[in-house]
Amino acid sequence: MVRTTVIRKNRYLDSVFLMLVARRIAAQPGIRDASALLATEANRQVLAGMGYGENGRDAEFAAAGPNDLVLALEGEAAAVAAIAADADAWLSRGPEASPGAAREPRTIPEAVSGRPDCSLAVISVPGEHAAREARLALQAGLHVFLFSSNVSVEDELSLKTEASKRGLLIMGPDCGTAYLGGAGIGFANAVRRGPIGIVGPSGTGLQEFSSLVHQAGSGISNGIGTGSRDLSDAIGGISTLMGIEALEADPTTQVIAVISKPPGTVTTARLLERLRRCAKPVVLCLLGAECGAIADLGSPLPGGDPGTLRFAGTLDEAVCLALGALGLPEPTQLRPDPEALRRQAAAVIEKLRPEQCHIRGLFAGGTLCYQSQAIFRGAGLVVHSNAPLQGMQELPDPWVSREDAFVDMGAGLFVEGRPHPMIDATLRRKRLEQEGNDPKVALLLLDFILGAISSRNPVGDLLGAIRGAREAAQQRGGQLCVVASVCGTDGDTQDLQAQTRALQAAGVLVFPSNAQAAAFCREAMKLLAERKEGR
Repeated sequence: MVRTTVIRKNRYLDSVFLMLVARRIAAQPGIRDASALLATEANRQVLAGMGYGENGRDAEFAAAGPNDLVLALEGEAAAVAAIAADADAWLSRGPEASPGAAREPRTIPEAVSGRPDCSLAVISVPGEHAAREARLALQAGLHVFLFSSNVSVEDELSLKTEASKRGLLIMGPDCGTAYLGGAGIGFANAVRRGPIGIVGPSGTGLQEFSSLVHQAGSGISNGIGTGSRDLSDAIGGISTLMGIEALEADPTTQVIAVISKPPGTVTTARLLERLRRCAKPVVLCLLGAECGAIADLGSPLPGGDPGTLRFAGTLDEAVCLALGALGLPEPTQLRPDPEALRRQAAAVIEKLRPEQCHIRGLFAGGTLCYQSQAIFRGAGLVVHSNAPLQGMQELPDPWVSREDAFVDMGAGLFVEGRPHPMIDATLRRKRLEQEGNDPKVALLLLDFILGAISSRNPVGDLLGAIRGAREAAQQRGGQLCVVASVCGTDGDTQDLQAQTRALQAAGVLVFPSNAQAAAFCREAMKLLAERKEGR
């Protein structure tokens, strides 16, 4: 294997397009990994950590600056050389415009001038430039979907304060998903329109919830992502509260679901006070909140109507409660029998070698990693994580698992200057191979997330590594139990049923949701603990 970089001076392309370029290149025969990014200091450090430019041998890479574009390639020598020789073709958006064709706008004012009917700007530029572009969009009277991450807390608060004064909504920064007026934005699944509105900072939470609602036969009116920090006390829930206001006023929304990790203490009180005043039924799903704390939160305000506010501990429960508020039956597949799960887990455990005692979870969705930890914590089970829930242990080195571990592969460390694992599974595939070589691993827990801009074949990206890990365990005389869920709908281009069948054909246990996959693993780990204790 060889590594090389190709530099294009003073060349800018947006981050989503560069993610897609990297994904296409990485899928080529002989290419093991590819990155396409701007040579900011942070991105250069990431590439250096991956072995590019070692010992100063790549002078052009060493001299690259934040306005320069870097294409980093790893693979077989001939394949790398072929891509590098044709780099400009890979970085091209398509054929050149014909003579007389309108020039693509380069600024937000130019875009607004060409399309004055638009009401939303989608911004995906490096974080250090994102706040400036968002302000230009606000000044043009546009709502903002801010896909960019690495925007400072100070800029986020300033943007959201200005937006609220203008009656505009900032979704983000680090906002992955939204459903507005029937259109999906970012990592969105193909879901039918319906009476349930969603708001919250959990991107994959919005995807999982909306997909399960769709599968149950209902639909989504609007889904408003708010950015991962919106409900922190530093921001105060500005976008979330505006989103609730918008959904309450929306005649197509009959039930509102708020999906989040536990908010900051001050913001929690503000959020609950607003939800208890809501004229429509509300389901509040605070993933990872202690059951006792949720019960305390449920105490009514003087003169309030506690019957309109319902609390859910998992996304599955949130879907059931939302459907129930509409008078619809809850899907039976979202209420599994715990005893049936335990019997299924027992059949797996008896095939494992005595030394197999650990679980490793590798998640593309941060919300699903968090939910899985909450399900384990509810049973008194502790795991290590790079994004630990309260009561869990932090991984000293996120690149190396220890004992039982759940890893959010979409966390900033893994995506700095790289495509998200929902787009490019290279790092997750390497990590899966690493976990599969550990003879103490009994279970692997995975999520696969379909939808717009996600990989065209999320299961296929990892299928070889899954098979390899299971074969390695068999050669050691044991079995490796791989457990998965697939987030998506029958309308997604990746084909939900085909993705599920491919996993099942490889011997993977596939569950209807992440919550159920985690619940199965919880029962299996409880049985492993009992086996260790000789019970």
